[in-house]
This record gives sequence, structure tokens and C-alpha cells, in this order.
Amino acid sequence: MKKKIAIIGAGIGGLTLANLLQKNSNFEFTIYEKEETINLEEGFGIQLAVNSVSILNQIGFSNLNKSEIYNPAKLDFYSNEDKICDLDLKQFNGEIEKYTTLKRSSLIKFLKDKLFSNLIRFSKTIERVEQDQDITKIKFTDGDSKEVDYLVVSDGVFSKTKSIIEKKNIKPDYYGAIAVRTQIKAKDISEFKTDNISIFMSSKAHLVSYPINDTRDINLVCILRKNLNEKKSIRELIDKNFLKKNKYLSNLFQNDLKSWPIYTSSKPLRSILKKVFYIGDAFYTFPPTFAQGASQSIESAKELYDLLIEKNQNIENIYFEQRLKKTTMINKRSKLNYFVFHLTNPILKVLRNEFLKRLVKNKSFINSYLGKIYN
Repeated sequence: MKKKIAIIGAGIGGLTLANLLQKNSNFEFTIYEKEETINLEEGFGIQLAVNSVSILNQIGFSNLNKSEIYNPAKLDFYSNEDKICDLDLKQFNGEIEKYTTLKRSSLIKFLKDKLFSNLIRFSKTIERVEQDQDITKIKFTDGDSKEVDYLVVSDGVFSKTKSIIEKKNIKPDYYGAIAVRTQIKAKDISEFKTDNISIFMSSKAHLVSYPINDTRDINLVCILRKNLNEKKSIRELIDKNFLKKNKYLSNLFQNDLKSWPIYTSSKPLRSILKKVFYIGDAFYTFPPTFAQGASQSIESAKELYDLLIEKNQNIENIYFEQRLKKTTMINKRSKLNYFVFHLTNPILKVLRNEFLKRLVKNKSFINSYLGKIYN
């Protein structure tokens, strides 16, 4: 008999899991999405390391139109306007699996279009979750109900489903920073090098830019330290904390800017219920300084899928411990990057820059710090 699975949330993690399940006749699944439709207008970019690209290739990602993706060769580090060094990203690539940048909407569309349209149900919000032996009973706010063998929650950092299931109020933590995003057409910034991923480090702020397609249109994100009570506008904060020492980048901020506060998870959570799993940002949301958010959503979906097909009796514990180990590793690196990117002390900045020059050439360090994540 087919195992029934409910997936809550049609984001990257939920759609990836659905695509993997669709290939296996032993499962019957439905995605429940609270919105009325999947938003394909979000133009901001994402980075996919080789660990996630290899998973996506199993469902046909390598056949995506090449005009929609870009494979950066290097990661350039800058201290204000001066280039420090660069990291060769090609060392992590395989013949087919390559470090990839693209629009988030392009990935979502790819994942959605691979599924039969009747597998996604919209305007669905969970009201209650109960269990009777091995069956999970889901009640929706519209009066609909569903009985499943497994419940997978993939509705992001602000997951309300998690609070309903665990019967307590679970909220993410404000990380003390905001993200400011914009996109720029390559033709509008001909003077700006657009081939690589670039990180510009400044006091209390850093900026990341990278191409998102073969025409090298740029995704730009600036992370600014900010107290939630601070009254300064986004423009004022950018001028004060970044452009003051990086004036030649001022043209990059001429387009409309979108900003939002950065929240991270308090800690990973193992559900009090059996056969209930959290994936992607619903499991843990990282600080945005290691570019692994999308990749870990994909990876957690694959980890869960592999355990489901193995029919392991201890699946909840195995999944949680496996995900916790990877999450802890990435979280430590993300927090270290955040500290290093935002140094204010001039002496520490000089030391950081000298260390970076050496570390990007140190194969042992690179394999330990990045290889365990990217491969």
C-alpha cells in the first residue's frame, strides 16, 4: 500500500521533496500551500553549491535552459574598494555538477513545472494536527481534513505550522541586521566586473554581488547591522555603513531597493509527534553569510527522501541527528563569516586580509572549511 505524505509549503524544500517522491510509486503525496498561487515574480538571486546541484540533477536540473543560470569561476574578496584575493570555485565542480547562481523564481518554476498541477493545493492553512497510532490527522482552517502516514513541514522561518504541532509559540530571533536587495542589468553597469561572486567587506556591513544568468545581470545584497529601533532610513544606513568607504559602488544602489529584517532560528527542533519532519528553513534558518539557505533546503529534502525509501523504523531520530550535525557545522561557519565580514578595528582588518590571502591557497583548509559543505 502506498504511503501517504502531506507536504506543508511550496518553497524550495517542499517542491524538491515532491519531485523526488514523484519518481517513486510507493508514495502518494500532496503539497499544501497557504498562498493562492506560487509567486514566480521574485527576481532575487540564490547560490547553489555542488551539494545541491547534484541532487537537482537527479530530477533534470541539468536540462534547464543555460540562459537562466550562471556558473561563477571565482569568489573575489574586497576590503572596501581594494581586492584582497580570490577563491577558485571550480575546484568543487564535477563534470556536470557546478557551482551555480540563478534567480530563485527560475528554480521554483523548474521545480513546480516538473509536478502534476493537481499535486499542489492552494489557500490551505493548518488548524490542528493530531495522531492516532501511526496515522496523522490534519485539520485545515477551511474545514478540509486529511489523514497521512507522514507530515513534512517546509513553510519557512516563520512557520506557524510548527507552533501548532508542538503546541507552543515558536518564533525566530532577530539577528541584528537587515538585508537590502536589488537587481541590475549588465548593460547598466558596464564599468563593474560581473563575472564572479564578489564580497565587499566594510565596517558593520558587507555586500555580495553575483551574476544570475548568462547575460550577467547582477543580484546585489547588502547586509547591514541595524537595531530594530533605529530610525535611519535604508538609504542613510547604506551611505553611512557602506558607501562612505565604497563610493565607486554608489551606482549599484540607484534602482528600487527591497529590504527586510534578518531572522534566524533559535535552535533545531525535533517534533513531539512521530513521523513529522521539518525541512529547509522550517528546520533551521541560517544567517545569510554562507550562501547555503537554498542548498540546505534541497539537501534536507534529499536526506528525508532517502530515509523514507529505506523504511527505517527509527527514521525520526536518524533524520534529526543527521540534519543537526550538518546544521551545526554550517551555522558555526555562518556566524564566523558574519563576524569576519564586519570587522571595525583597523588592525584586525589588516590581519584578516593577510589570513585570507593565505587561506584561499591552503588546500587542507579549503577542503575542511568548504569541501565538507559543498560536496
